[in-house]
Amino acid sequence: MLPLVGPTTERGEPLAANPVRRTVLPGGLRVVTERVAGVRSASVGIWVGVGSRDEQPSVAGAAHFLEHLLFKGTPTHSALEIAESVDAVGGELNAFTAKEHTCFYAHVLDEDLALAVDMVSDVVLRGTCTREDVEIERGVVLEEIAMRDDDPEDLLQDVFGTALFGDHPLGRPIIGSVESVEAMTRAQLHSFHRRRYTPERMVVAAAGNVDHDDVVRLVRAAFAGHLDRAVDPEPPRTGVARLPGRPGLSVLERDSEQAHVILGMRSIDRHDPQRWALSVLNAAVGGGMSSRLFQQVREERGLAYSVYSGLESHADAGVFSVYAGCQPENLGEVLTVVEEVLGDVAADGLTEAEVTRGKGQLRGTLVLGLEDSASRMSRLGRSELSFGAHLDVDQTLARIDTVTAEQVRAVAATVLRRPRGVAVVGPYAHARDLPAPVRDAVRAGGPRSGRAGAA
Repeated sequence: MLPLVGPTTERGEPLAANPVRRTVLPGGLRVVTERVAGVRSASVGIWVGVGSRDEQPSVAGAAHFLEHLLFKGTPTHSALEIAESVDAVGGELNAFTAKEHTCFYAHVLDEDLALAVDMVSDVVLRGTCTREDVEIERGVVLEEIAMRDDDPEDLLQDVFGTALFGDHPLGRPIIGSVESVEAMTRAQLHSFHRRRYTPERMVVAAAGNVDHDDVVRLVRAAFAGHLDRAVDPEPPRTGVARLPGRPGLSVLERDSEQAHVILGMRSIDRHDPQRWALSVLNAAVGGGMSSRLFQQVREERGLAYSVYSGLESHADAGVFSVYAGCQPENLGEVLTVVEEVLGDVAADGLTEAEVTRGKGQLRGTLVLGLEDSASRMSRLGRSELSFGAHLDVDQTLARIDTVTAEQVRAVAATVLRRPRGVAVVGPYAHARDLPAPVRDAVRAGGPRSGRAGAA
């Protein structure tokens, strides 16, 4: 394993200090910053280590509902005042919820950093959650669920979660259900906020034209009265997920022109040292126009416009999946080709050329994706919550460069042979209406060997 050190010269001398700085305040609150040269922006986010997997079934969707609700007002700012103050400086104030965390963030000019820290902190710490606001925002969340239901590809992701993880919290939609959102009370949401949004579970991440000491000073002031307890930061999540039995098949009927399908399997967690090789595997198998899936499904056969693979990484589980959208009459052939591609890679791994292209794609995507302060801030917050440590860009590129074809072959042989979960959204009333290759993929529990295109 490579040490967490900065880039060096050929003689091993350090080129520059790691620009990431970290301070732990009383109460366990972590402040992590990265100064980005040459920018006039600043991004700040409060990352809370609480997400949809932390909910009981009776309050499914509470973390997402609360994310909406906290913007409705605080004791010192109404919702309109919050919006006006950020709009007046041309900034952005928003939030998002994931399986294992929630993030509230602002993106502003560097000179408006104090305003951003104040507004984000006020919302997170002191959102009032009044009964009137709960009812108003309940309607907004229900509209968001309806919007998801009108987008087959978006809806498919939630259907696939159920197919892969069943009723485990990782398998439930982040947004909740119509039933759970309609039933949730103000008392439940207020309790969820007060019990779980505590400083030891939080990270304040800031990036851009920022000074670490200035950010710490602003955060201390914004969190006044909330840092009185002498506690350590909550460590990153670890453990082994107690998942239900085998993945299954989920079908949701929609009168759509296309059939939308995801096939995937449970993968490795984010702490697994094989995650670097898995990322290279994903890039080469379904991450670009030269990938095997794109070439076999779209370029050589014209079976789909969109086909790609993807990864999800949680503390104790992971997902490798393949998506395709196609004409309903082509669904069986698409699944056959996908399974043959996965079977070949599981048996033989990737060529050296594919590994090289996969590594190059990861390198370019990483560097180009970190060209703005908001992306840098997100990377800081995720790294602190997930690992409690930070690799700079050069260290991450070095990790990617060390991946070998043999390591990719090993992780492919492990992951791609695991039992499949399959989700389909399209003009199918029952599983029996699906083409046989779709049902067979779940029953077989692993890929069929053989070259793509074989009889």
